[in-house]
Amino acid sequence: MGSTYNDGDCKPVGSYPPTGIDVLIVGTGLAGLTASIECIRKGHNVRMLERMGDINTAGDMYFMGHSAIQFFRHWPELSEEYEKISMSNAWLETFKHSGEQTIPPMKVSDRLRRAGMDPNTPPGRFQIRPLVYKMFVRQVEKLGVKIHFGKKVVDYSEDEPRQKAVAITDQGERFEADIVIAADGVGSKSQRLVGGQVRARSSGRAMWRAAFASEHLDKSPEVKNFFGRMAGENKDEPIIRTFLGPGTYALALTRPGTFIWIMNHDVTGSEEESWTHTVEFDEVVNNMDKGVGPVPWAPIFKELVKVTPPKTILNFELFWRNPQPSWCSPGGRVVQIGDAAHSFLPASGNGATQAIEDAVSLASCLQIGGKGSIPLSVRTHIRFRFIRCACAQKLGFSNAELLQDTDWNKVKLDPKRAQPKLPSWIWKHDPEKYAYENYDKMAETIKQGIPFDQVDTVPPNYPPGYRYKAWSIDEIMEDVRNGRPIQLGDGDWE
Repeated sequence: MGSTYNDGDCKPVGSYPPTGIDVLIVGTGLAGLTASIECIRKGHNVRMLERMGDINTAGDMYFMGHSAIQFFRHWPELSEEYEKISMSNAWLETFKHSGEQTIPPMKVSDRLRRAGMDPNTPPGRFQIRPLVYKMFVRQVEKLGVKIHFGKKVVDYSEDEPRQKAVAITDQGERFEADIVIAADGVGSKSQRLVGGQVRARSSGRAMWRAAFASEHLDKSPEVKNFFGRMAGENKDEPIIRTFLGPGTYALALTRPGTFIWIMNHDVTGSEEESWTHTVEFDEVVNNMDKGVGPVPWAPIFKELVKVTPPKTILNFELFWRNPQPSWCSPGGRVVQIGDAAHSFLPASGNGATQAIEDAVSLASCLQIGGKGSIPLSVRTHIRFRFIRCACAQKLGFSNAELLQDTDWNKVKLDPKRAQPKLPSWIWKHDPEKYAYENYDKMAETIKQGIPFDQVDTVPPNYPPGYRYKAWSIDEIMEDVRNGRPIQLGDGDWE
């Protein structure tokens, strides 16, 4: 047990001896794809199951934190491609929802400098989902990972005497491995085995999201003039325009060839928690002014909605879920990662980041512990991850309230009030390094029966000074209903 770790070393595929651990991964989202390539790099044998007939590479954009790409140093091809697709020269501009500019266009790097941060090591970057997914898919294909498509997993089980775990499909097929990683998202059927379904609570909010070719902006000269303009000296650099108001916020990304807009709104009754459910522009235009008070949305944004192509606008309902400390089966052979273990609101900027961190951490713990210690490795990994993710979830709720309830009188005095928190304990973390440096100490706390929230021998990867206290969505909703800031807890969250 245990292993050395040299910070900054590149250890490509072949650097680790075979562990003999057979890993079955259910789901080909970011968590599953990352787990597949990292498990192979760490010497494990990998197969994957995907319910659809192909890997879904569609979508718009999300934020990828620096902590999620630390492992790219072991994958030079991924690192190089990531830099090519990254919007490292992006600009930001901020408006009131009414259309009044409040913060003029500024390079992201300049905003970082003003905040006292290193622009060469940003806390993360906005990324285009299709480009990131295709990058990962190409790597998975190059490694020859066996993916069984059209396999809808409806149940999980484990055979502790034989030290095996099983994923069972709707056709009655049984796929067996030493460990099954449930990376199949919110509502994973692994919940039954892990400890019961986490009850979803409607936040009363949803998001309209649309991504399409920039040429559609040409339908309206007014829209093209406002949203088609890019930034920089040559007007060819991407720009993200944020619109903040009471009970709402929106983002609009303009980059070569692609345009994306996202708007947070009160539920309308037609939303679903689905990445395939679409509505048409008239529903958006007819509902976007509801809940924003006496000042309506900027007319130019309404015109933008009208030029959006048919069957493009997703209406995604946002649900809140309590954090669940149990991410694995009783025998430790089935383990959840990504949204299956911890769902994040889109405003958190942490869903993709924490999913990738999960995958890197788990692959590392399995390698350190070896085939004879899989349950211990799984539980050690969960101890590394649970409090960190619970804190990141709570921070996401706080950021969502900040964005959709901007007090512009205060923002004029301090523009930082219009920006969500992205503290250093989030983005400076290296999940692989953390696992190798702390595995033995954390595993020992499990052997000694020390409760996870009383561990003091392992440095925190969450807010310094924070002591975990169980919290619930009900408490957060009570704060929101009474107009109180969400209580994050003790420790340094900045």
